[in-house]
Amino acid sequence: MHQIEPFYRWRDLYAAEEDKDSPFFGRQYSEFKYSLRLYNFYLHPQWDSIGSSTLYCKLLFADYDEHFALIELIGEWNDTLHDDVMFLKRNLVDPLYDKGVTKFVLFCENVLNFHASTDDDYYAEWAEEVHEEGGWIAIINTRQHVEEEMHAARLQHYVHFGEDYNEINWQTQKPLVVFQILDALVNGRVKRING
Repeated sequence: MHQIEPFYRWRDLYAAEEDKDSPFFGRQYSEFKYSLRLYNFYLHPQWDSIGSSTLYCKLLFADYDEHFALIELIGEWNDTLHDDVMFLKRNLVDPLYDKGVTKFVLFCENVLNFHASTDDDYYAEWAEEVHEEGGWIAIINTRQHVEEEMHAARLQHYVHFGEDYNEINWQTQKPLVVFQILDALVNGRVKRING
């Protein structure tokens, strides 16, 4: 796990620690000191904590004029034991929403498991807030068992994810292009994107 770095090819365009509106503004990173852990495994020091002991993130890009944020996640999304959606919502989403972000893309290739809770209040609150502003939430490139757990938890009522949102090769695109592709997909202007 310590060798999995957050996506870094957009660093010349955006760095959350240099963005005064980012919840990670002013953060300093080490290339050598490992402090974040997922169970017994250390994570690469470029990841950011949102307060959860199992789910970590990297704010890859935020555009306040276009109202979107691109966020990469790593770890285990565990709402059952750790209420991870609460940490994600309160410590990352809410500060961005307060700055005008209403469209959220979550890249989940590195989310290893999803454990749902019977309480979906945070998802409902998040979806209601962004929908009122014409926004949306999309979860991209989930593993099959993660997608199945999310479907079983009925997250499709709040979040866009599933077959049409998997196998999207976002790393080869510029952030605005990724957003435009997802916006078109969410709004039904295209059916499915592959590659």
